Amino acid sequence: MTLSAGDWVEVRSKEEILATLDGNGRLDGMPFMPQMFKWCGQRLQVYRRAHKTCDTVTGYTTGEWLGRRLPNAVHLDLRCDGEAYGGCQAGCLIFWKEAWLKPVDGNDATSTERDRQPFRISPGCTERAVWDATKSPDQPPGKGTKYACQATELPTYTQPLKWWDARQYAEDISSGNVSTAKAFRGFLYFAYVKTTMARRHRLGRPARWIYDRIQSLWGGVPFPRRRGDLETDKDAPIADLQLQPGDLVRIRPHKAILATIDKRTNNRGMGFDAEMVPYCGKVFRVRTRVEKFIDERTGYIKRMRTPAVILDGVYCQSRYSENRLFCPRSIFAWWREVWLEKVPTEALGHAATEANVEVARRAAG
Repeated sequence: MTLSAGDWVEVRSKEEILATLDGNGRLDGMPFMPQMFKWCGQRLQVYRRAHKTCDTVTGYTTGEWLGRRLPNAVHLDLRCDGEAYGGCQAGCLIFWKEAWLKPVDGNDATSTERDRQPFRISPGCTERAVWDATKSPDQPPGKGTKYACQATELPTYTQPLKWWDARQYAEDISSGNVSTAKAFRGFLYFAYVKTTMARRHRLGRPARWIYDRIQSLWGGVPFPRRRGDLETDKDAPIADLQLQPGDLVRIRPHKAILATIDKRTNNRGMGFDAEMVPYCGKVFRVRTRVEKFIDERTGYIKRMRTPAVILDGVYCQSRYSENRLFCPRSIFAWWREVWLEKVPTEALGHAATEANVEVARRAAG
């Protein structure tokens, strides 16, 4: 089957899923993670087709954030809770192979004609093996637990995807991942950047000024790729707002954030990405306070010297990302507290606060 955004599916039973897995708890190299069992038997809507994704493993090493092709997979709006992975707080969107799902009619929740043929059961995996596979078979002594999850193993179940392969963009639209209007805006942005920022005829500041003037006509996002004001991020300002899940915050204006990052857009090692600019000035709720996460390059848990926060509904939309335009992975953005302002509920009033958060959520989506 070929699922699209908005389709209804039912997660297969534990026994059916185990029958699709090899002895290491994988299908076509993709790990089935233990926390995914809790959704067996549930009917859910496809969030996006995961026909491509971004390389967050080797991309750090090479500096080339390239796209990766992924067959027969989707995203349901479900994220990893980190329970089986040392309490990792990254909240990655989970990949689902279509073999682990069966389509249902969204109106009456019954199986569709496409899935009435018997599902083939074969000797497969065990639940214990799925749990064991959360740890890499390579465990160097004295370095702690090395984990293996969908994020760390991504290069093993995906293939390189060139940005100029037009088929991916056709599938973005046909799958319902991206509207035609959003795709057009994305292509227009890159056409403008390529023609005005190329080395041979770089226009720089005038091009950005023109971009901002045009965007201001309809309240659009200003040019998102700007360098910070600091020469180095070693002495970048920090703040400790003592934020906790549920707190309301307003993201500071882009110009104010530029004063806290260096020429490489870093604040004490954490980057401020162009994908974060559309959220500036809006109000959101704190989802998670991030203190530890799995380094996707190594599989080891890392602890943050200065905690960051994740905000509800604030994720990468791949609107301005070279080589991985319209990636459907929706990776959460991480925020330094110096980029945020705490908003007391009483300051806006409960009704006004909820309306403000909802408006921001819709604008983000």
